[in-house]
Amino acid sequence: MTCAFSPTGQSVACGGLDSVCSIFNLNSPTDRDGNLNVSRMLSGHKGYVSSCQYVPGEDTHLITGSGDQTCVLWDITTGLRTSVFGGEFQSGHTADVLSISINGSNSKMFVSGSCDATARLWDTRVASRAVRTFHGHEGDVNSVKFFPDGNRFGTGSEDGTCRLFDIRTGHQLQVYNQQHSGDNEMAHVTSIAFSISGRLLIAGYTNGDCYVWDTLLAKVVLNLGSLQNSHEGRITCLGLSADGSALCTGSWDTNLKIWAFGGHRKVI
Repeated sequence: MTCAFSPTGQSVACGGLDSVCSIFNLNSPTDRDGNLNVSRMLSGHKGYVSSCQYVPGEDTHLITGSGDQTCVLWDITTGLRTSVFGGEFQSGHTADVLSISINGSNSKMFVSGSCDATARLWDTRVASRAVRTFHGHEGDVNSVKFFPDGNRFGTGSEDGTCRLFDIRTGHQLQVYNQQHSGDNEMAHVTSIAFSISGRLLIAGYTNGDCYVWDTLLAKVVLNLGSLQNSHEGRITCLGLSADGSALCTGSWDTNLKIWAFGGHRKVI
């Protein structure tokens, strides 16, 4: 259900329905079939692992989100949980955690999105309670992503909208709501990402649309789903290259497509 490169690119973490986050060392020798063996298994969640992300600048720590309603900070070296966020604590999520995003400006802070229709801000130094809870969505929060400046974050939801929140005030700053006719069922947002500058918000939808929003104006700049050779199924995931020059989208149509951001044209 989720995978992530470590900051140095030397290892990969992945998790899913087995409730374990598995670490693979890319420098390890492969077996006779060319497969890598698991170098570390992070066990402790009581539900599926929906999301994982390495702490920026650290190959030894990562955070996971789970269907057991908690997030966990792990020490990969020992394989042990450093902190658990939620669970028995009242300020935790009350349903499955679907997505997490660590603040690139302050790696002690991260945000989580959940089936309880909220996003929550956490400080890894204070696991016992959420710093703030963000309301507004009317459905599962499927995707969360920090804005480049670290002071805001975006959300994408089953209610068909994306939203922008300020972590300092707790206020909702913007709503990104696609128009749909009464005959068409509303498309849900599955995944979001920001451009390097933060001027653009990219959102993937269950109907195969991929809207590029103007973050400030909340207007659609482009729908990649309307272009020739676009995906023929729901967009399940998307992400930007480190330099911001390319966008990759994944879909139920079994394809990954890479889009050059300069001219909005598909490269592969």
